[in-house]
Amino acid sequence: MSLQRVVHRGSRSRWLRAACALASILIMVSAAQAADPSPRSRELFDAGWKFHRGEAEKAGEPGFEAASWRTVSLPHDWAIEPDPTAKGPKSENVFDPDSPAHAGGGYLPGGVGWYRKSFTLPAAAKGRRVFVEFEGVYMESDVWINGQHVGMRPYGYSTFEYELTPHLTYGGQPNVLAVRVNAPLPSSRWYSGAGIYRHVWLTQTDPVHVAHWGTYVTTPKVSAEAATVRVETQVLNQADRDVDIEVRSIVRDPAGATSTASAQARGVKAGATLTALANLELKEPKLWSTETPTLYSVVTLVLVDGKVVDLVTTPFGIRTYEFTKDRGFLLNGKRVPIQGVCQHHDQGCLGSAAYDRAIERQLEILKAGGCNAIRTSHNPPAPKLLELCDRMGFVVMDEAFDTWNRPKEKFDYGRLFLEWHDRDLSDLIRRDRNHPSVILWSIGNEIPNIASKEGAEWAKKLAAICKREDPTRPVTSACNNPDGTVKAGSVDSLGVFGINYNLGRFDAYRDRYLLFSSESASTVSSRGAYNLDQRDGKVGIMPARRNQVTEYDLFVPDWADHAEHMLLKLSESPWIAGEFVWTGFDYIGEPTPFYWPSVVSYFGFIDLCGFPKDRFYLYQSRWSEKPMVHILPHWNWAGWEGSPIPVWCYSNADEVELFLNGKSLGRKGLKDTPQPVTFTDQRRGMMTRNKYLRPGGKTPKPLHFAWDVPYQPGTLRAVARKGGTVVAEQTVHTAGKPAKLVAAADRAQIEAGGQDLSYVTVKVVDEHGTVCPDADPLVRFAVDGPATLIGVGNGDATSHEDFIADHRKAFHGLVLGVVRAGEKAGSAIVKVSAEGLAPAEVKVEVK
Repeated sequence: MSLQRVVHRGSRSRWLRAACALASILIMVSAAQAADPSPRSRELFDAGWKFHRGEAEKAGEPGFEAASWRTVSLPHDWAIEPDPTAKGPKSENVFDPDSPAHAGGGYLPGGVGWYRKSFTLPAAAKGRRVFVEFEGVYMESDVWINGQHVGMRPYGYSTFEYELTPHLTYGGQPNVLAVRVNAPLPSSRWYSGAGIYRHVWLTQTDPVHVAHWGTYVTTPKVSAEAATVRVETQVLNQADRDVDIEVRSIVRDPAGATSTASAQARGVKAGATLTALANLELKEPKLWSTETPTLYSVVTLVLVDGKVVDLVTTPFGIRTYEFTKDRGFLLNGKRVPIQGVCQHHDQGCLGSAAYDRAIERQLEILKAGGCNAIRTSHNPPAPKLLELCDRMGFVVMDEAFDTWNRPKEKFDYGRLFLEWHDRDLSDLIRRDRNHPSVILWSIGNEIPNIASKEGAEWAKKLAAICKREDPTRPVTSACNNPDGTVKAGSVDSLGVFGINYNLGRFDAYRDRYLLFSSESASTVSSRGAYNLDQRDGKVGIMPARRNQVTEYDLFVPDWADHAEHMLLKLSESPWIAGEFVWTGFDYIGEPTPFYWPSVVSYFGFIDLCGFPKDRFYLYQSRWSEKPMVHILPHWNWAGWEGSPIPVWCYSNADEVELFLNGKSLGRKGLKDTPQPVTFTDQRRGMMTRNKYLRPGGKTPKPLHFAWDVPYQPGTLRAVARKGGTVVAEQTVHTAGKPAKLVAAADRAQIEAGGQDLSYVTVKVVDEHGTVCPDADPLVRFAVDGPATLIGVGNGDATSHEDFIADHRKAFHGLVLGVVRAGEKAGSAIVKVSAEGLAPAEVKVEVK
């Protein structure tokens, strides 16, 4: 039997009946939420794990003695932790030039690790169903409960769930969950981490409950006047009897008000699954966009014999979007250029540990630069990333694989693909398909055989899986061989054609496909390094020196595109939907164009710590309408007096006027930018994997303002004007000798509970507070109170100092410490000191 109740306009009596039905549902929701025990519980299961690095025979058995193992809290990445048993020539810590991970993996270790957690369940929980969900384990995880093996999952980026019910004990008797993790190397072309690096959840439900990822919300009709919300719910009957089930769905608006409701009732046999459908109408919906990321939610109730036995809340957004051949990407009918970045999953000095706040901070920094899109390179992301993108207003290219059946590394996904591709891709889509931020399913990145007949068949199969699980979104792949992809026919399976680099091929396919740049630029630089040199009476810019790449963005690896070239191409080609820059943040591993001693990438326009490089402001000048101007380089050039220093400004204004010590050096527009002198001789400390960093070439219309300024110490001031009106200014001073440290926390209040973070930036400054751009003292951290220092960094790609330590050398005057809240509330004092400098401290309240 099927029963429909929908609130709509109509006669007064029909409205009253609908209102009464809605009121009864609201009463049930309130009662269900107040009930004890609740119809469904979901507990964060991150605290109190025991960890052992290395093999441990019979560690999956409940009686195994693990008291000597170290206690850790999740998320946890052991690959950044020093291992006293490691062998081979090493520097002073965990980075090892002989690591089988090689440069791509940051010369860090993998191997085997074990986790165990003991927990109890009350007698009242007997009869309920109990599940454990792992958001991500890198990799090859095997899970036991009380000695019973419940499953193995090899892909390190998949989220998965196991039911524990048949093997549990109750009434205070201990249960032991054990996890073996194997991270063979090399298993990735970048740093992967090792361990249970994302959250774990313990869920308890009634035997009759919504299945895992069992709600699917779509909006097949959307207009300013109304929207249709389609809710598909899978309900699993794990009771030992047939039952009559009623499924009720209500929609709540952003303020929490309930606006519509629907219900279905049906008999379901024991062990069977019910799929319930509801179509709900909303009047005058508020649309989700990158500027106004409005979220609704569907509350799903499952009733048996009139009692609520399950309640699930599913956030969703209402929006329309399309890719077009002439206007690029349209969101809610408005052209919105994709101003995106590719992001690897590591969190700098925290390794791969996916703390919620770490992900949020990265997105905040990117948002400040005008970024509105994320590509999850090249794997399923942490669920929290998508939750935050929904809330903060980013669109997402959700990527599944870096390779298919032909491996790129010895132990990568290529050896798993044939057996696991359907399961892994299906799970990714089912997990993520309710997120309004997700606009593309990517079935692969730079797949070696996509430009072949075999690859075309696989593209067709993978695209079919995507459409089976979610027919509402287009499928894409990031293609570095666009001509081969077209010739093989693989492009026919892609709703949108993603092209990596190959700037000259966009025009060739303009009228044939929907296009965007799935990976662009790949410019490299080191924060605070400028590499000026003097030869034959000229001042020029060296690409790199001592494995540090200049911040003057003139040089690119041999396959890459100059950042300014790509930005200019997009501004002149509105039919290209946009770009995903390689990359937003630096990441551990893949230190192109170098090998050892470099261990961190140079691609980001933000360094590993989250400190913006100068290139950040180039993108901000093109992606943001907020008036800005930024000067480079620093103004400390003792010994260069009278020599012409190239001074650049990034700005979104019409013109910039530069002053030196109060004297105007003239107003300039972009057309007045001179071509700088560059030196391409790389005999000075260049240990490259490429033949050279090639000059990016002359930009037809440079996107920076430039002067050659004879050096004298003092003050540079840039004044930006738009329409003749001053809209922004910036000043750069010559710094004196280092005198003191200054510390500042990104958040002065954080939440207790062992998960929240505060990022403490430490600056080395002179007596006037100006950052000393070449200062590199060893800075020591100490924390008093209910918080712990869990990571330190400085953004130097060549540093081999431990991330997990209480000290770090500054790099170009900056250093970072990451503080994690303890379980209890109180005031934490973070103290920083360095020899010969006045110390500093900052207070962080743990609430």
